[in-house]
Amino acid sequence: MSQVVFAARNRANTGSGDARRIRNAGRIPAVIYGRTGTALSIDLDALEFIHGVKGISESTIVKIEVDGKVHDAFVKDTQRNITDGRVLHVDFYEVESNTSLRARVSVHIHGNPIGVREGGILESPLHDIEVECLPKDLPERIDVDVSDLKVNQSIHVRDLPLGPGVRLISGGDQVVALVKFAKAETVAAVEEEVAAPEAEAKT
Repeated sequence: MSQVVFAARNRANTGSGDARRIRNAGRIPAVIYGRTGTALSIDLDALEFIHGVKGISESTIVKIEVDGKVHDAFVKDTQRNITDGRVLHVDFYEVESNTSLRARVSVHIHGNPIGVREGGILESPLHDIEVECLPKDLPERIDVDVSDLKVNQSIHVRDLPLGPGVRLISGGDQVVALVKFAKAETVAAVEEEVAAPEAEAKT
């Protein structure tokens, strides 16, 4: 996926009246927050933003061009109108290219496990993990192929394919995906175990 770039303008006035004028003009008021506590007020085209953020995740770094300067940042918060879903305000968090950062990266499961084809059930309790790395090394997502999983087998966080320079922060023992017997089969197995001693007692 190519990096998303937004063209923005400096916003001198930050009052509610100015924000309304910006929205009426088809733009969105926004703020870029820096690592040192700085805040740059901007506004950007509403349609460009709506189309640009489709498919990106919390760990996707976007570029924001403001008066010839480019800022690399995360989309940290998007405020919407509760009635019509219109974007009212956006908060960006700026990252520095030479400074490590911590971020949550989404985990995507794909594939049809062997264990499921044999009657098991696939469970995927974990949907994202926390990592630390330089911005250039940050993965947008982590894809996990579960096709080879058999019944009673699992994949843990420590098994995930992290790229070079990416350090795992989340606990390695957390389960990402597992295949287990269907509940009905488990109950049937227990009933068979209980019935066996009873049968032996009658003989």
